[in-house]
Amino acid sequence: MLALAGWKISLGRPAAQDHVGVWGKSPYAARGEAMAARSGASLLRVEDAFLRSLHPGRKGEPPLGLLLDRTGVHFDASTPSDLETLLATHPLDDHALLQRARGGIARLREAHLTKYTGFDPAQPVPEPGYVLVIDQTQGDASVRASDGDRNRFLEMLYWAQEENPGARIVIKTHPETAQGLRSGHFNPEDAQGPVSLCSDPVSPWALLEGAVAVYTLNSQMGFEAILAGHRPRVFGTPFYAGWGLTQDEMPLPRRGRSLTRAQLFAAAMILYPTWYDPCRDALCRFEDALGALEAQTRTWREDHLGWVASGMRMWKRGALQGFFGGQKGMVFAEGTAAERKAAQTGRRHMAWAGKAEGDAVRVEDGFLRSRGLGAELVPPLSLVLDDLGIYYDPSRPSRLEHIIAQSPELRPDQQDRTQRLIERLTGAGLTKYNLGSAPPALPEGHRILVVGQVEDDASIRRGSPDIQSNAALLARARAENPDALLLWKPHPDVSAGLRKGTVERPEQWADLTVEGADMGALLRGVQEVWTMTSLTGFEALLRGLPVTTLGAPFYAGWGLTRDLGPVPARRLAGQRPTLEALVHATLIAYPRYRDPVSGLPCTVEVIADRLERGTIPRPGLSNRLLSKLQGVFASQAHLWR
Repeated sequence: MLALAGWKISLGRPAAQDHVGVWGKSPYAARGEAMAARSGASLLRVEDAFLRSLHPGRKGEPPLGLLLDRTGVHFDASTPSDLETLLATHPLDDHALLQRARGGIARLREAHLTKYTGFDPAQPVPEPGYVLVIDQTQGDASVRASDGDRNRFLEMLYWAQEENPGARIVIKTHPETAQGLRSGHFNPEDAQGPVSLCSDPVSPWALLEGAVAVYTLNSQMGFEAILAGHRPRVFGTPFYAGWGLTQDEMPLPRRGRSLTRAQLFAAAMILYPTWYDPCRDALCRFEDALGALEAQTRTWREDHLGWVASGMRMWKRGALQGFFGGQKGMVFAEGTAAERKAAQTGRRHMAWAGKAEGDAVRVEDGFLRSRGLGAELVPPLSLVLDDLGIYYDPSRPSRLEHIIAQSPELRPDQQDRTQRLIERLTGAGLTKYNLGSAPPALPEGHRILVVGQVEDDASIRRGSPDIQSNAALLARARAENPDALLLWKPHPDVSAGLRKGTVERPEQWADLTVEGADMGALLRGVQEVWTMTSLTGFEALLRGLPVTTLGAPFYAGWGLTRDLGPVPARRLAGQRPTLEALVHATLIAYPRYRDPVSGLPCTVEVIADRLERGTIPRPGLSNRLLSKLQGVFASQAHLWR
């Protein structure tokens, strides 16, 4: 148990052998020390970790990590902290640890993540070639710990000009200063001649990329400058100074070790903090907390302007609000009214992919969707937003296709994560819908699974121009494989009588119909898969099965499938992606996921947890009743589709 002295919320009195925590260098330190002495507990200094949340201290956004220090505070060099001890004495030579560190640095830079991530990375920064001077807030404990005041910051500005004659100087204000929450040390009057203030909410990574030199007292942005490849000029004594990665105005003789960027990151971001996973409500590894912040940040950046949505069925709107309405409630409108409302309000316009027109962002179900059918009104666990096209339409590039083409090979951290995901999905038998019973005993021989689809589905109409019926698919598979055992698997929506695609007398071509069988289990029992454009082909690739396509699904044309349909030439002309690169793009980079338990944006791994353990709330009563009515009136589907 941890009792925190001076916090607004009491977390209980410490018992023997417990810890008493006090926030950093707060005035409550003496009270915490007294509590610890009376109870025999040890004292911990508590601070936010270096990745915190979307916004500075916003109510309802608890930190993703804490720094719990038994000997000091990381920003106060008057006493060595646990972090300094780590940096000074830990070997920091473990290959796996340093690979994790390099992967973490790459993920932070790629997603423009920092302590507070509520900004748009596309926000323009000054033209490159400037000297960057970093401001901090007045009264901040880390500034006081370095004996900082306005004069120290003015001295830093003086040396930035003196050591870089004729250069433009950009002063970056603190996010809390820009929001009017706290004052900084620089004033508008300091922006004279070649000196300018940057108070816009821009990406620190973009700002650092354009800088030729960086000056800081002890801002966290100095740490990020090191990660971005700079050797910042440091006028205080932050945790990252003294390890051979900075130019130090105030050297600390006790810090004489030379470290690499990866070693500094490993200690400060992986070994030192205590990280928290808000979806699983549990302590976690750095990578899990980073994934949570990535998901939350992506959601804010895509949704904070608000959405006008069109082409959305009534039953889907609640789920859509959960996915996209967390920053501003979604507005639903149709036709020109939707476009007009988006233009008037500054919101973005989205539309369900099958009904989208013009420049609307396309929305569609993701590839780990649910435990149950969309046609049975089971809400999705994942959705995709596509600003270029949509993944099932090969007539134009989609955002998914762009991601695949741009990243044919993965970084080591991406490779490891993707391989673990593949093993997780295949080991647990997870697929798009995750329903069905165990398949029957299968006959001996070379078994080919032929996968049926909904024949009026957009992926067939747009992605399979030559073969558009399940009967034609079966006939072609039999003609090309006269001696094989063909297993025919109708689409669940078709079997339920909800969609078009019934095959009369499939026994003309198939040796066995496996209606209602669980797809994950079925794929374990076959040696090959034939399909027009079904996602099952992708799920078969995960399991190492040969796949033949008669259309042009998103996974065709990359050298991983045997393609008998018209695949876009642009895919054939590009570099061949690995299977892991295809999976990373399809299941990690492209979709958005929402945890059905916490309601928070989440990673694909959280969704895999929920699907595997069955911790998914059932659809509401109204959805279940409407689904049953759908089945009763399936022959009148045009009334509700």
